[in-house]
Amino acid sequence: MKKRREFLKKCGLGTLPFLTPALGFNTLTDENHLATNDKKPLVNFIFDGLGLSPSDYIDRLQKIDVESTIRPDFYGNGGATKELEYAFAKLTGKEKAIYLPTGTMANQLAIKLLNGSNTKVIVPENSHIYRDEADAAQSVHSKRLIGVGKGKHFFDLEALKSAIDYTTTGEVFKSGLGTIAIENPVRRADGRMVPINIIKEISAYCKKENYKLHLDGARIHIAAAYSGVPVSEYASYFDTVYISLYKYLNAGGGAMLCGYAAIIDQISHYIKVYGGTTFQSWGNTAMAMHYLEGIDTRWQTVVSVFNEFVQKLNKLEGIEVSSLENGTNIHNLKLDKTVDLKKMATNLYTEHNIWLGRANNEGIVKLTANESILTRDLADIVGALETSLQKAKG
Repeated sequence: MKKRREFLKKCGLGTLPFLTPALGFNTLTDENHLATNDKKPLVNFIFDGLGLSPSDYIDRLQKIDVESTIRPDFYGNGGATKELEYAFAKLTGKEKAIYLPTGTMANQLAIKLLNGSNTKVIVPENSHIYRDEADAAQSVHSKRLIGVGKGKHFFDLEALKSAIDYTTTGEVFKSGLGTIAIENPVRRADGRMVPINIIKEISAYCKKENYKLHLDGARIHIAAAYSGVPVSEYASYFDTVYISLYKYLNAGGGAMLCGYAAIIDQISHYIKVYGGTTFQSWGNTAMAMHYLEGIDTRWQTVVSVFNEFVQKLNKLEGIEVSSLENGTNIHNLKLDKTVDLKKMATNLYTEHNIWLGRANNEGIVKLTANESILTRDLADIVGALETSLQKAKG
């Protein structure tokens, strides 16, 4: 462990700040974090993925390399990156897939190329594309986003038709609508899913009316685990699909865009144009490939174990956990007024290496399921929650 710390410091990694804002307290340091990892594996209820520390990430890559030598890529060509592209093309049933440095770039280039000379793109009002990509579609790609479904986590076919009719009949100078985008599951709606029947209806309509359809499927494997709908089926309803490599595949970053060769073959040029080309990306793609293998089976286990975990928590006095309608891996946790969340979270962290997030304005903590719950015995995790809960009572 001492050698690992020295290595991290030499690399400049040992000074990275710990994610204290999400934990709800700000007195802990990265050195505390490294020390707790010597006790028990980390269980985090904050992220979709494992929440690997820099040292953990390095260790995993070394183990992966021992098991099967990691082959480097050069500017995205060959090696682990090309292997992952093949894997994602097969996974989604698309002709090709390509690695991009960010999900924002994947979304933006997909809708740019799908839309062609058309200027309008319909997107969910609460989507990442509409609200979290810095108006890139408008300012960089000259595409006008039309948000539909305000206050909802998805729009249905009726709402889509209404928006199209309003836009078509209400404007004198026609500039064209070419693409519809759907996000599933929806980050801004605590990971809620779009019902598969809604996706089928919209897909059929788009094919009939010759509109292109893009899926922001950053967390699509999570939707598959909770809906029972395979990733390949979700992908079949769309022309292009973006999937994140770091949400739950535990890479340091990166994204995959899958689709028709006619679209994907243009992407590498635009990645260069917009400054996204990197010399090597194998550190991300090798890690993602490792966690992609067997992901469906592992997430089925996550769902089962977490459901059991919720049942056990709801038997404890002073805590209540509930699921969401159309929900996936995010649940609502609410504590009795006699429980001090800060004390509970601090005890969980310092004594048990378990991360718990902040409460929102309604006093609800978002409890997120991920593979870290499989790293320790469930009785141990429940016991830690119960002990910390009792210590935090006033």
